[in-house]
Amino acid sequence: MSDCIFCKIASNEMKAELVYQDERVTAFRDIHPAAPTHILIVPNKHIEAVSRLEVEDEALMGHIFTVARKIAQDEEIEKDGYRLITNTGVNGGQTVFHLHVHLLGGQMMKHPMG
Repeated sequence: MSDCIFCKIASNEMKAELVYQDERVTAFRDIHPAAPTHILIVPNKHIEAVSRLEVEDEALMGHIFTVARKIAQDEEIEKDGYRLITNTGVNGGQTVFHLHVHLLGGQMMKHPMG
């Protein structure tokens, strides 16, 4: 997608503070962090949202979670814990329509249900 900001970051057309990149995913620091550690992990392949995943994307999604664990180790937040979030669709709070997982940590996370 030529106008997708996350596609541009993944293809290195746009600058971001990268923390990890391989042939399948790119991870970078969120420019508006909601926690001391706030990293976005995106597939390099444009997928609009979780609701647009196909069966062939299963391994990619597993890879995203494995990368999240590696980043949590590198950021030294794995031991105390962290949160992984993905928003899907407008009502789910998605604002950039390229699937992404938020890795949040470095502080006590409040329970999302209250």
